[in-house]
Amino acid sequence: MSRPSLEVADIFRGHGPAWRRANAGHVSLGQLKVMSAIESCRTAALGGHVALCEECAYSQISYNSCRNRHCPKCQGAAAKEWLAAREADLLPVPYYHVVFTLPAAVADIAYHNKAVVYDLLFKTSAETLSTIAADPKHLGARVGITSVLHTWGSAMTHHPHVHMIVPGGGISLDGERWVTCRPGFFLPVRVLSRLSLSRLFRRLFLEKLLAAHEAGRLQFFGAHAALADPQAFAGHLAPLRQAKWVVYAKRPFGGPQAVLAYLSRYTHRVAIANSRLIACDRNGVTFRWKDYRAEGRDRRKVMTLATVELEHDMGSALRRARSVNCATGRVWVQQPKQKSRVRSAIQTREDFSDVLDGPP
Repeated sequence: MSRPSLEVADIFRGHGPAWRRANAGHVSLGQLKVMSAIESCRTAALGGHVALCEECAYSQISYNSCRNRHCPKCQGAAAKEWLAAREADLLPVPYYHVVFTLPAAVADIAYHNKAVVYDLLFKTSAETLSTIAADPKHLGARVGITSVLHTWGSAMTHHPHVHMIVPGGGISLDGERWVTCRPGFFLPVRVLSRLSLSRLFRRLFLEKLLAAHEAGRLQFFGAHAALADPQAFAGHLAPLRQAKWVVYAKRPFGGPQAVLAYLSRYTHRVAIANSRLIACDRNGVTFRWKDYRAEGRDRRKVMTLATVELEHDMGSALRRARSVNCATGRVWVQQPKQKSRVRSAIQTREDFSDVLDGPP
């Protein structure tokens, strides 16, 4: 594969030192590490190895990769490794796509509290879906979930949301059988139309966010410094208790292979891929982006930013993808016996062929 004419590493190497001096005291250690890793990736700074032809003595030097989760050049291999490991977890059933999005007022809080708020987003979205699915009036089963965190929109704005991949059914609450959802629908339409998911997600998240504030786990700076006061914080959250929180389910995928294809585009995506870069000059960094509110050719647009901010650095400790085991309801652990148990439950259903033949 040919090297792009412009890379994020080129921008960091050319303009990073001046940017760091101008923002001294306002850049975290984690952000500095990200910049250093990307600047050094596949250069002599990280060392390398030499391939030598024994017949003609031709040699070629290959420098080592940084393997940083934010590096555009390192995510291709990482995505393949992750998908290979997840392939064994897929079940022979249709899969569905559910998205949970934080409102802008909460996203502002998350900007300076990434580890806490993103963790709450993972946990409350999974708890919401698991609670609704376990209700006998809806599905009455424990469902498995794979969640992928995204912190940006296509226009590079801070837009925290979780993409969930959910199998079309789950283990019955007594753990004895597989409960399938209706073909073409993960949950009944009335559950989504009545905003059951949205309302439960809103309540659970705000409860946990308020508890985090009371425990002193949140920090506030600049325009949001006043939110450190409990009364001010409660007042900030008050309008959110009545606002509509965006939770929606997309149409089901065609099957496990389609799920893998989808995950490969999301699990290890970085904010700006090298392929999207157009130019870097005195005007700023110019790159391509998609406006999903537009249709057809108008969707593809070009944007120029005066500076490139590292607002989407998630740190090294926060996991970007998590899974919940449908056999236990806990965060997924590689347990072959439980995988076999789930597959056995699916295969013993007499009407399982009808599930596979459902709408794509």
